[in-house]
Amino acid sequence: MARPQHLGWFFSRGFGPQGWDRPYLGWNWDWRRPDLYQQSVRDLERAGFDLVIAEDALSLGNADTLDLRVRRAYGGPKHDPLMLAPYLFAATSRIGIAPTVNAAQVAPYTAARQFATLQHLSGGRFGINVVTDVGSARHFGDAPPLGHDAAYDRAEEWIDVIRRLWHSWDEGALVEDAESGHYADGARIRSFQHRGKYFALDGPLNAVPFEDGDDPVIVSPGGSPRGLGFAGARSQVQLALAPMATAAVREYRARVHEAAVAAGRGPGDIRVLFVFKPEIVASVAEAERIVEASRHPSDADLLTVALGQSSDLETDLTAFDLDASVDPAAFGQHVSQGSIRGLTGGDTEAPLRELLTRKARKGRIADRDGVVGTAEEVADYIEELGDDAHNDGVIFSGDLHPVGVHRMLDDIVPVLRRRGILRQELGDGGLRANLFDF
Repeated sequence: MARPQHLGWFFSRGFGPQGWDRPYLGWNWDWRRPDLYQQSVRDLERAGFDLVIAEDALSLGNADTLDLRVRRAYGGPKHDPLMLAPYLFAATSRIGIAPTVNAAQVAPYTAARQFATLQHLSGGRFGINVVTDVGSARHFGDAPPLGHDAAYDRAEEWIDVIRRLWHSWDEGALVEDAESGHYADGARIRSFQHRGKYFALDGPLNAVPFEDGDDPVIVSPGGSPRGLGFAGARSQVQLALAPMATAAVREYRARVHEAAVAAGRGPGDIRVLFVFKPEIVASVAEAERIVEASRHPSDADLLTVALGQSSDLETDLTAFDLDASVDPAAFGQHVSQGSIRGLTGGDTEAPLRELLTRKARKGRIADRDGVVGTAEEVADYIEELGDDAHNDGVIFSGDLHPVGVHRMLDDIVPVLRRRGILRQELGDGGLRANLFDF
């Protein structure tokens, strides 16, 4: 029997136009209504997935790139995924939900209170995907945007004071003795003053504590040294973006575990889950046909790739000369180096046409040079990551749309279950319990 792994779904378009520019748009689901997401998350819970992570971006970008982000709905519009979470909890009973929250977006006291409320309402199934995007700072006041490392400093202070607020009620503070009428013991509730570099506030929190210290699960992306340090010290899930090769997965996990040990935690205190978007097809012949067709992209294919990359990079690649190299200075200071490397692969000499052709090119998962394959072949790969790299699990990525979810999972879920990689059902102890039950 293969090593069991945790599976999740990354809701990659965020709370935006699900199905847009996809054939299944004709199913006529309205992305602004909860039904679409409730149906999808019910199916993911039945599949045995631990959690759903909702992407978010607070900004439509700068004035020069607004059209790039909305033209094909790559980067907007987006509604607030935190507001969607209660609807998803109402439709399910065991799966975890982790909306993305920018540490600059909500003041710590308000955030602590909102998150505590959702943790109680969901029966311990709430998580927070903490991001440190600085490009949207102009929407929140007059303060200038922070640099990369300073944004992590602020996020660390933010989550630390939120946890201090959550734990400002000591054990025994909540009495709930109906016979005597004694509800809570004020002597066991700790007032405090926090005067930090980025935040100043007073405690305690007016929300009741969690049972057995079951705080909401912290999810964090980011592969920079500071991002891995944040994950090692404060997260329960590291959302990993890395080359999906056994050696690379093993090396990435080692760096996360080293960061956890450096913070006084153990490797078992964090789950490293790699984002994965396979293209699952019915036969080997179909996989070979798709891969071969991708080796000769048309200019229209390259334009589609360029539009998607332009949205992520907040830079209009369609205005660049296809036959010239891309100057890294063309990207704004707020664009992450990881996103730039995602386009260039570190190759600053190759013409843009070659970079886009590389992005358009597909490969066979059976050959370990791409993600196209049958359900059995994709399962072989996931099993290899678990057995050879001791991987904790993978996060499938796509729209949170019933058709898209089923297209990706219908054939592979039975295969993963048969091999013992995917659990038969979720436990009822909440998100943290499911993540750490193996």
